[in-house]
Amino acid sequence: MMGDLGGLLFGITIWAIPLIFAVTLHEAAHGYAAKACGDDTADRLGRISLNPLKHIDPFGTIILPGMLLALGGVMFGWAKPVPVNFNRLRNPRRDMVIVAAAGPAMNLALAVIAVLAVRLVPVMPDPVRGWYFLNLDNAIYFNLLLAVFNMIPIPPLDGGRVAVGILPAPLAWRLARLEKAGMLILIAALFLFPMLGNQIGMDLDVFRWLVQGPVDAIGRFLVRALGP
Repeated sequence: MMGDLGGLLFGITIWAIPLIFAVTLHEAAHGYAAKACGDDTADRLGRISLNPLKHIDPFGTIILPGMLLALGGVMFGWAKPVPVNFNRLRNPRRDMVIVAAAGPAMNLALAVIAVLAVRLVPVMPDPVRGWYFLNLDNAIYFNLLLAVFNMIPIPPLDGGRVAVGILPAPLAWRLARLEKAGMLILIAALFLFPMLGNQIGMDLDVFRWLVQGPVDAIGRFLVRALGP
């Protein structure tokens, strides 16, 4: 019984710790960037915080990803968005890009830190060496996953907001109008298209094309460039 409990706790910690750090610092980065650009909405609401409880959405951050992970499906979820009043930014169009890009940039930085931290695996005490390495391995994956997924250029994802900020006004306006339907489009692409592809004998795994492939490629590059 104690062995089973220990194994369960081991499994939970090597997934939960890197995921919570990745999500928390992603959202905090949005808040810090918004404040630096003139909007203190997140700060006034207590959302510029390293406390994960401030950013975790119970269903989107814990329940849904856990269910999908247990079922062997696509790792998908969301955190509680940091509120940003774009009208309060000093240069709304430019600063919207900075605020939106801050989250994925933070995740990329965390992935780099995790790759560098792998160098310390050999000096870790034997009882925690495996646990330490698996935390870093999952930290690299989760942070690259968040960075790449969130940069898909569809609102309300960060990449959609970046695209709205840099595209010519007519195109930006058309893309911005997708915000309300953006999440439905993503869910259809990630879940319904592969199911349809299986029925008609075609490879419609959009997640593998747009997310998993780039995550694997960036991960291999970072390990080759920075790893031990």
